[in-house]
Amino acid sequence: MPVWSLNQTEERPTFVTHLECSETGKTFEADKPYNLSPAGKPLLVRYDLAAARRHMNLDTLAQRPMDLWRYREILPVRRASNIVSLGENTTPLIPLPAMARRLGARILLVKDEGRLPTGSFKARGIAMAVSMAKELGIKRIAMPTNGNAGAALAAYATRAGIEAIVLCPDDTPEVNVREIAAQGARVYRVNGLIDDCGKIVGEGAAQGHWFDFSTLKEPYRIEGKKTMGLDLAEQLGWQLPDVIFYPTGGGTGLIGMWKAFAEMEELGLIGSERPRMVSVQAEGCAPIVKAFEDGEEHAPRWEGASTLAWGIRVPKAIGDFLILRAVRESQGFAISVSDEEITRAVAEAGAADGLLLCPEGGAALAAYEKALAEGKVQPDERAVLFNCATGLKYPLVDQSKILDHHQLPAFSTL
Repeated sequence: MPVWSLNQTEERPTFVTHLECSETGKTFEADKPYNLSPAGKPLLVRYDLAAARRHMNLDTLAQRPMDLWRYREILPVRRASNIVSLGENTTPLIPLPAMARRLGARILLVKDEGRLPTGSFKARGIAMAVSMAKELGIKRIAMPTNGNAGAALAAYATRAGIEAIVLCPDDTPEVNVREIAAQGARVYRVNGLIDDCGKIVGEGAAQGHWFDFSTLKEPYRIEGKKTMGLDLAEQLGWQLPDVIFYPTGGGTGLIGMWKAFAEMEELGLIGSERPRMVSVQAEGCAPIVKAFEDGEEHAPRWEGASTLAWGIRVPKAIGDFLILRAVRESQGFAISVSDEEITRAVAEAGAADGLLLCPEGGAALAAYEKALAEGKVQPDERAVLFNCATGLKYPLVDQSKILDHHQLPAFSTL
């Protein structure tokens, strides 16, 4: 079996055995390019975890750099030469003590994914998916995006020497559109939502123009995103939090973390305890919340989707049943918040604790506050909120004032 390591000074195997349809359980040979299974559902990567356990343990992990690739035995890339990296570091877990006091909570933690390359958690999944595209010999890829995923794809595909085409809704934040182009991809604005962009990508892929890199339409982005769960567990001494609030669009990270927790248990890194998984959406686009409340397994398309939290403006998630399964199996819940609540949460976290959240991170904080008030979480529970991206990518309110250096006021008024 080919082996790899990030710096090529130490060889360790990956223990991929096969791919598996997330709905039917049918298995497929690894090391071949796939989109969805024949059932039209996402494929999941499976490993020989008993064998991996002999290589990946607390002692070996303690000797490795604190980055995404430290979990190499349960990641899919086989050859070090195919790893496409921009320095995917372990992201910090930051307390919000002032917000916790304000809300009457014992402890409130934010996993700040904005510290990753390209400024968002999309770097985790895209780094893995592009590395696998390189390994599998894929030369041209296309994907729809609400912004940050496209920016990550542009950066990693360019670094890999792979041609990238990115389609985004025409109201995507300007900074995202420009950074996609600046990092080497061709970017097109589409007069529609992300699923409209996805249809175009799918049609082009069906005609053989490119490989479809849409969320969950290839198996490997989940594997990158699952490292959020591994990071989190390791940072907390292999003790999982009581509850996780995750802003949910396509839901790859929530699905990936739930997968990671199961794998960690088989590896002997954690026990059977699990956090309650909370799917956070905006009131203007809440298909998962509605499906959860209605007791449905799949979420119908949300018509007229609208929210300032562009990253979670996904009217229809192909992995809806996997998101809902994780939420229900964990005894968690789905919750939506208004744009006004999101805006207020972003402002409060910045002013109280000095942490600038992105709108999606603001949604997680607003959802936590709402859930606390409704008794869905308790003040003494350890909660972790995911901040998906740096808040610097988003429009900020100008709160500056003017000084005339010719006529300064009393300094005591400043």
